[in-house]
Amino acid sequence: MSKITVISHPLITHKISVLRSVDTTCKEFRELVEEIAMLMGYESLRDLPLEDVDIETPICKTTAKMLSGKKLAIVPILRAGLGMVNGMLALVPSARVGHIGLYRDHETLEPHEYYCKLPDDIENRLVILLDPMLATGGSASAAINFIKQRGCNHIKLMSILAAPEGLARLEKDHPDVEVYCGCVDEKLNDIGYIVPGLGDAGDRIFGTK
Repeated sequence: MSKITVISHPLITHKISVLRSVDTTCKEFRELVEEIAMLMGYESLRDLPLEDVDIETPICKTTAKMLSGKKLAIVPILRAGLGMVNGMLALVPSARVGHIGLYRDHETLEPHEYYCKLPDDIENRLVILLDPMLATGGSASAAINFIKQRGCNHIKLMSILAAPEGLARLEKDHPDVEVYCGCVDEKLNDIGYIVPGLGDAGDRIFGTK
């Protein structure tokens, strides 16, 4: 069964409310997505392992804790996931960045791959998959399949908004993947958009229609 974590921090909740507004400009939207990703990153990475390391402070020698274990890969689902990358890199600058390109057929709502480039050692990394909107769950499920096909089985998904339908799809297709979201909305409408949602995240990030 998928582990679903709704991160209900007041700052995230506030910033999502601003994201939803039709009056929020492209520049503001882009900045908010980056900020929310960074705030969500603290929660999604809270179980990173630590190890003891000997260091010397200006006062004395001591043993301190630093990150150990698996290296990270940040993988945005193109194109909207790109808006979350810098927020995550602000937390973990050494992370590798892969890219998965998918587009959704507006009639069938099914995802189609057009690009997939991942680090060569992806099977040895913890992958944080980024997509601002988990709507039908089709794109996220397909992206997870691509990553698993390359030998990686330690995957977490971060989405700013999620629909119940998308969460159910991931629970069915990938019960081993941890899902982190800022808010679970009411439903999908008849064309697959999250309600109340925030519109098309890619269009709002990049100023396109």
